Amino acid sequence: MAESAALLVDEVLPDKPMRQWVLSVPFPLRFLFASQPKIMGKALGIVYRTIATHLTHKAGYTRSTAHTGAVTLIQRFGSALNLNIHFHMLFLDGVYTEYTDDARLPKFRWVKAPTSSELNHLAHTIAHRLARYLERQGLLERDAEHSYLTLENSEEDPMDQLRGHSITYRIAVGPGQGRKVFALQTLPDERDADETPVAGNVAGFSLHAGVAAKANQRDKLERLCRYITRPAISEKRLSLTKQGKVRYELKTPYRDGTSHVIFEPVDFIAKLAALVPKPRVNLTRFHGVFAPNSKHRARVTPAKRGKGSQKVAGGQDEKTPAQRHVAMTWAQRLKRVFSIDVETCRVCGDAARVIACIEDPVVIKTILAHLEKQAPMDSGVQIPDSRAPPQARLFS
Repeated sequence: MAESAALLVDEVLPDKPMRQWVLSVPFPLRFLFASQPKIMGKALGIVYRTIATHLTHKAGYTRSTAHTGAVTLIQRFGSALNLNIHFHMLFLDGVYTEYTDDARLPKFRWVKAPTSSELNHLAHTIAHRLARYLERQGLLERDAEHSYLTLENSEEDPMDQLRGHSITYRIAVGPGQGRKVFALQTLPDERDADETPVAGNVAGFSLHAGVAAKANQRDKLERLCRYITRPAISEKRLSLTKQGKVRYELKTPYRDGTSHVIFEPVDFIAKLAALVPKPRVNLTRFHGVFAPNSKHRARVTPAKRGKGSQKVAGGQDEKTPAQRHVAMTWAQRLKRVFSIDVETCRVCGDAARVIACIEDPVVIKTILAHLEKQAPMDSGVQIPDSRAPPQARLFS
């Protein structure tokens, strides 16, 4: 999570305004994308071109005179460990215009945030374009009143049953198969409609674009990257009940008050299995000027890698991205990822330095016991709770 976020901020995303676009799709398309990743890739291309064209036209240019870019992180999970394939797209909040001088970087044009009507129009356009594509592929049938997917697969995938139950919040295995997952509910919160994030909603498609980072908000951008690259499960919210069932706390309660979901152990394993993507499915995609084959990538990305990178490379003394990563010490990584500064003394504020590395369990236990005994005598120093001592056999 932290490593992927640092890579994006340090080497891919330029010092320009960025905006997160989040697209959720209806249940049938979630199942289709999970079972046929190639279709998901084509659909993602349609989504990117729709939003990129909107940004280009809003800036007053055409696709031949301006370019934008995005990094998409495909998330497969929902907050209740359900299979929910949706797209988190980090878009440039504007476009790069064409340039004539090879020694000069392209000029960036900022674009205003999308309005509610624009989001609805984009969601409607995406829904229609995806429907036309699925019709051409023979995966969608329409009649006078309804549309339905035709998933005829001669080789039935045994995982399809797990995916289908996971998408619809149902128990996949065991005596309760097919029933809704047991949930704990509280009284729902009173939420003002004016506080609801602006989004476009059309026929099960939901498009959000309310989170943005300015060019000078690199810390906020990295936090956003960490959020969208987070793992599916948070161990802090995972626990066992007295009956031996698995209880998972939702990060944010649903509107109906649901705060926890409870699984049988075997069904919990089935839920985890449904979240695993098929082999060789890349969940991080690069579009536009960030694409590996783009001629603009070397000019706009901090790493300056891509087509024509030798023409725009800096001086001989400039460090490569690999060298910059090697030069970062463990203390610097600890500070960046967890905001723990071990290089500064918390008592006097001066720079701290490593004077010894103690690995003997007996010595470690003695030091911790002494610090625990002395801590109450000095109210200015707060000693955190010590973890279990390492097992001696690990050092034999």
